[in-house]
Amino acid sequence: MENKTICYSVKRTVDTNMIIQVENGEVIVNAPWYVRENTIKKTIQEKKKWILNKIDEYEKNKTELMDIRPIIILGKNYNLKVSYKNIEKIECNLKENTVEVNLPKKYKKANNELITNVLMDKLYEKVAKEQLEYIMEKLRVNLGFAPEDYKIKEMKNCIAKCTEEKVIIVNPKIAIFNPKTIEYILLHQFCHLKYKNHVKGFWKMIENYMPEYKKYEIKCNMY
Repeated sequence: MENKTICYSVKRTVDTNMIIQVENGEVIVNAPWYVRENTIKKTIQEKKKWILNKIDEYEKNKTELMDIRPIIILGKNYNLKVSYKNIEKIECNLKENTVEVNLPKKYKKANNELITNVLMDKLYEKVAKEQLEYIMEKLRVNLGFAPEDYKIKEMKNCIAKCTEEKVIIVNPKIAIFNPKTIEYILLHQFCHLKYKNHVKGFWKMIENYMPEYKKYEIKCNMY
């Protein structure tokens, strides 16, 4: 702790007292306009232990706040665990009941909520891609046909759709559903390759492939 360097900013005031604050991990010195820099440095050194304890307390609380946020992936609840390391790129991994995220230390001062949302979008896209590659191939083999292409793309109030060009577009947030529900959502879009509307033949095709489809249909009404 003695070897740690404290970075701080100085705000000049008309007050007669010098006040040191630690806000969001930053050290701010409110000093009267006439106080010299050497005096400020000396005061920082005298308060060093208190300042470092405040910074450590902030970092601990920041991490704990992010740890308790629930994340749903493939129908299961996960805890979000965020760590700051000496790395250049963001690392995001799924381990047992935890989503482990390693962030470069430069992100410490950033908005937690914003970073978390960006991370989850990337994770959803990664999981969605893995699931789609497997399920798309499974449906192609069993049904005997496939779309011209498929894309993963953010969509408002839509989890998946089939275009006129016979391209299936899937929202990356499909990753929140369990694999069987994802399979039903994709099956639904595959059947739209043959039937544009929800006619009798459309539902018959779905039922032939997945007789129990109704229990998965209830869980996702955004397609």
